[in-house]
Amino acid sequence: MVPHLATALQGPINELEQRILDGMPAIERWFRLEWMEHTPPFYGAVNVRNAGYKLAPIYSDLFPSGWNHLSEEVLPLAVQAGTAAIEKICPEAKNLLIVPSNQATEDAWRKSSYLSNLLQLKRVFQLAGLNVRFGSINPQLTQAQTLVLPDGQSITLEPAVRDPRRLGLANFDPCTILLNQSLDTGVPGILEELHEQNLLPPLHAADASRLNSRFLSAYDEIAKRFAKLIGIDPWLINPLYELLPTLTASNAANVELLGEKVDALLGKIRRKYKDYGIHEQAVVELKCNSRRGKGGVLAISQSAGLGALLAKVEAEHGDDIDLSAGLVLQEAVMTQERVNDRLAQPVVYTMDRYVVGGFYKVQAQADASATWQVDAPLFLPLAFERSSHLPDPEYKPGASVPNRFYMYGVVARLAMLAVSYELEATDPNAEAEGFL
Repeated sequence: MVPHLATALQGPINELEQRILDGMPAIERWFRLEWMEHTPPFYGAVNVRNAGYKLAPIYSDLFPSGWNHLSEEVLPLAVQAGTAAIEKICPEAKNLLIVPSNQATEDAWRKSSYLSNLLQLKRVFQLAGLNVRFGSINPQLTQAQTLVLPDGQSITLEPAVRDPRRLGLANFDPCTILLNQSLDTGVPGILEELHEQNLLPPLHAADASRLNSRFLSAYDEIAKRFAKLIGIDPWLINPLYELLPTLTASNAANVELLGEKVDALLGKIRRKYKDYGIHEQAVVELKCNSRRGKGGVLAISQSAGLGALLAKVEAEHGDDIDLSAGLVLQEAVMTQERVNDRLAQPVVYTMDRYVVGGFYKVQAQADASATWQVDAPLFLPLAFERSSHLPDPEYKPGASVPNRFYMYGVVARLAMLAVSYELEATDPNAEAEGFL
């Protein structure tokens, strides 16, 4: 059974699940045709929120670092997907260099978890037939360093070596380089102009280059088309949003404009709630459009007192907030899923066009907010043993683990398709097309 998700397994979400199950043949064909035209991200993770009345992606990560949280049962799925992805890019691939985060030696908890993630990635690609080593681009790492994890496993990080056209290690020349760091502060020169090697993901996928509004615009278009395909209201899988200019608490006119935008978006959400008989408080989230740096999310349920709230945020977190690309005001999708009475949200992992697994991200604090602000979550693998592509239509909605996770996988693939559109439109080596 799905663990302790009584709230999430009731109400409108079950109708959405049924529509997706009924439309499965059309859905799979639609995805197949889309992937013929658009290149999926090499790998990714999508945070999905199940509010009990709608299901939506709230974050897409193109440098996923939680592979160690997936269950052992899904390892064959990841290996098969990794093999297919590598074959498309470089069929003759022999050596793979994984570039880890420069912060791979942070505090003990994050270090252990992240290094376990790297070892799981190595395992996946070794089973896919590649020689795998880790090349750090951290300038502080000047010689090979072997780190021992609490479970006894060890990992060796080596300083990456750059020649005029290639990146590698001493006595190790890879044809493919896999980035496992988000590059949210910018792209270092050591990664630029690698014309003779496959760099995955491409540099314009770096968080420093991505804008939340580009993803939201692409996803909005895809959600509308998908909703038409299966006959649902696109709002059931898509948060409302609006792009705003940069706002500061010291500018009264800007604060007044934000208040008007907040009231307008809250009004739209409340009308949807009324249409669907939802008795919840409408909440919007304010976040930086740029994904550069550490800008957080501010939850807002009313326009009153916005000036003081913004002033407090600027005073406490001003150095971490990048306002250069404006702000995004977005409908908050609250999680109603719970694991052992603690709030949880699914995180779905993809590789190429395939869903390969996932886990529940569970809040450590029992009284934490449903908008999800937590520093040290717990992780519980999702039961994707049968693969998210094998639902069981014989079960009623809300009663089947495979059916529920198939629905999560569909929404995650919609998000990854939106990322494909986004990256095509921002590719510096191709002529941009479309709506971004």
